[in-house]
Amino acid sequence: MSDKLKECRDQIDRIDNEMVVMLNQRAALAQQIGHLKDNGVVLRPEREAQVLKRLQASNTGPLSDDAIAALFTEVMSQCRALESPLSVAYLGPEGTFTEAATLKRFGSAVQGKACLNIDEVFRAVESGSVNYGVVPVENSTEGAVGRTLDLLMQSNLQICGEVKLPIHQCLLAQQCETVSIKTVYSHPQSLGQCQGWLNAHLPHAARIPASSNAEAARLAAENPNSAAIAGSQAAAHFGLTVCEENIEDDARNTTRFLVLGKQEVAASGTDKTSLVISAPNRPGAVHELLAPLAKHGVSMTKLESRPARSGLWEYVFYMDIEGHQHDVKVAVALAELKHVAAFVKVLGSYPVAL
Repeated sequence: MSDKLKECRDQIDRIDNEMVVMLNQRAALAQQIGHLKDNGVVLRPEREAQVLKRLQASNTGPLSDDAIAALFTEVMSQCRALESPLSVAYLGPEGTFTEAATLKRFGSAVQGKACLNIDEVFRAVESGSVNYGVVPVENSTEGAVGRTLDLLMQSNLQICGEVKLPIHQCLLAQQCETVSIKTVYSHPQSLGQCQGWLNAHLPHAARIPASSNAEAARLAAENPNSAAIAGSQAAAHFGLTVCEENIEDDARNTTRFLVLGKQEVAASGTDKTSLVISAPNRPGAVHELLAPLAKHGVSMTKLESRPARSGLWEYVFYMDIEGHQHDVKVAVALAELKHVAAFVKVLGSYPVAL
């Protein structure tokens, strides 16, 4: 071993030892803060967002900003668990992208609860059997997840955060000879995200929707001459082989997930507010909904229409705007919006995903 190599390794060992000491010092302070709180709230999304943003701003490399966020998310997860482990429901089973989004947001020191469907996630949080829930809300290729939007309209839960996860789809099977694959299982969103690849490589295979990609992998593991479209993490869970990677039609394919809870999140400084509104049935009504935002300089980042349950050909609009609902200009715009809209429900204000 060269002297230089030994010197570098010795330095790493010293730094590692110092890191252990400092991490435990941080954990002790986190415990102390937990004892000082008088509201019983363990998770402070706005504070965690501020910490990650500050650390990324001070990052000079060679680690990327994403790597810094991932490392310190795990540090905060372990420190938070010393105070009180969080329980989080997500669209399961294990091996789904929603589980991956849950781990990205909360770290590994959580008690995860895999749910059969989105409705069950909402019910788990509403009943108090878990602290938070994570559900998909939209994909950059396939658009909104309608069931999530409908349940947000009905539920009293608050949106406490968002997670954006790059989605890389894989073809999983027991045997990777494409000529023998007669059936492809996947969630409808994933089938849509990979339809170009499927048309080119498996044009004659039947495409069977499944409740989740992990469920698709389970079905493929049980049925010869079939395959699943899912993330690579599902292959290990169900004993499948990754036959093809990155088969999504758009390399930038990303899914946005929402964190659901019962708390109102304070402003972090870089926030988003989600709301659902309906317009009275008269000419120019939709324009009237947008006018208060333009008047007060509030930027809208999303507008999605969904059929209302109140009557045929009636719609509600899901909207994301920049800023926190208690920011002055946002609060004034929302107050004016309530005068012109038939219905307004604020779904939550929360830190913008890093």
